[in-house]
Amino acid sequence: MTSKEMAGIAYKAIDEKLGKDIKIIDISEISILADYLIIVNGTNISQVQAIVDNVEMRMAENGIVNKKIEGNRNSTWVLMDYGDVIVQVFMPDDRLFYDLESIWRDGKDVDAEEFKKVP
Repeated sequence: MTSKEMAGIAYKAIDEKLGKDIKIIDISEISILADYLIIVNGTNISQVQAIVDNVEMRMAENGIVNKKIEGNRNSTWVLMDYGDVIVQVFMPDDRLFYDLESIWRDGKDVDAEEFKKVP
């Protein structure tokens, strides 16, 4: 499975749980950490956890195992590492504080519409 297909599965899982302000950044040309970084807001801790749970479930259904998850059920920020795809789920204030979009500004913003077409 390609990293783009993996990112597509994660994107769809996030979208199913109505994640807000989804940002997909292609970091393949500037980092050895991953190919895609997906950043999303949840509106409350319950939604953050619902997004995390759904991403885990959809990725596992497709045979993709996470390498590491940072954060827990009460976290306002959760990092999910799938190797070539990293998903970061935030509460809005934490997202502003960490400002990952600025840190990874040399990456390429990817239109989410591209991932709606990925199987």
